Amino acid sequence: MSNANSSGTLTGSHYLDGDHACSEGAIAAGCRFASGYPITPSTEVVERLSQRFPHVGGRFQQFEDELAASIALLGGVWGGAKALTVTSGPGFSLMMEHIGYAAITETPCVYINVQRAGPSTGLPTQPAQGDMMQARFGSHGDYRLIALCPNSPQECFDLTFEAFNLAEEYRVPVLVMLDEVVGHMTEKVVIPSDDKLEVTPRRYTKKKPGEGFKLFDAPAGSLVPEMVKAGDGYRIHVTGLTHDERGYPMMTVPMHEKMQNRMFDKILKNVDKIVRWEEKNLADAEVVVVSYGITSRVAEKAIQAAREKGVKVGSFRLITAWPFPEKQIKALAPKVKAFVVPELNLGQMALEVERVVGGKTKTVLVPHVGGTVHNPDVILNAILGAVR
Repeated sequence: MSNANSSGTLTGSHYLDGDHACSEGAIAAGCRFASGYPITPSTEVVERLSQRFPHVGGRFQQFEDELAASIALLGGVWGGAKALTVTSGPGFSLMMEHIGYAAITETPCVYINVQRAGPSTGLPTQPAQGDMMQARFGSHGDYRLIALCPNSPQECFDLTFEAFNLAEEYRVPVLVMLDEVVGHMTEKVVIPSDDKLEVTPRRYTKKKPGEGFKLFDAPAGSLVPEMVKAGDGYRIHVTGLTHDERGYPMMTVPMHEKMQNRMFDKILKNVDKIVRWEEKNLADAEVVVVSYGITSRVAEKAIQAAREKGVKVGSFRLITAWPFPEKQIKALAPKVKAFVVPELNLGQMALEVERVVGGKTKTVLVPHVGGTVHNPDVILNAILGAVR
């Protein structure tokens, strides 16, 4: 049973698929604008929002393509809303320019990508995890963002909610990187009451128009600037060009360096607060399986089978893909013989594991092109091979 709180949040226990759980996580976090264009397997997120938003004072708008949807998302944020867009595959590629624009304009927003097998149109209805490096490096230039990887409908709610909080805390685009299986699997999802949900509000300036507010000037002791919204009387300028603290173009190397360093530092100097992971059976582990999304659930069976055979194997699940939990993997490396990395791609996050351990510990990729998930026996064999 469930009830709607005054905020519109549906509380209690539900039987939801991952896409719908993302919708409810967004609503609970205060999202009231969503833009999108239908694309399998993400459409269910905005289908539910289009049904739910009229009851909570929100608005969903379908656009002619993903380019329009992703720039409208940013307009919604500068208009004062917490906002998201959703996509998959080719749509994610089209949105890359605007993810870079969101990064340089420090626009707090959420992109939900329900991954499918590619490249190009690929297998539109079947799973993959092939967008992980694109999530980090897809737009041009240097920038930092946050990417979260749920492995269940419950985490789709929890991490979408968290994505909005992180976006507001660091004024940065946040990506929620599902895969098709997690998006379409249906499980119990528990939604807490409003008093149990800590929502991070947008940090607006207390300065009034005319009091010298600067849109990209972080307050003392912070690396994250405060915001205003369009129509409140402030003279603001939002541009993708290198800009000064007022937001006006200043295309000099010293200004670009100053701007870039602060945008990097607001993430890099807060990595310990941002990074999330889950670990199991690491105390005596000789082999560690590093996984994320649906692959982490498939790997559980292989890990259990390996331990039944006497192999000391543990699990390290990436909840935050970006920033990567570098410190934690680096600390594990001298203690284990190998990292086994199963992915629904031909090797992406395994490259990051290899980079962090620097070749001092063996990294075993267990690739799968997608379309289906791994057979647990394939992961089991990789674990057994790593200890021989």
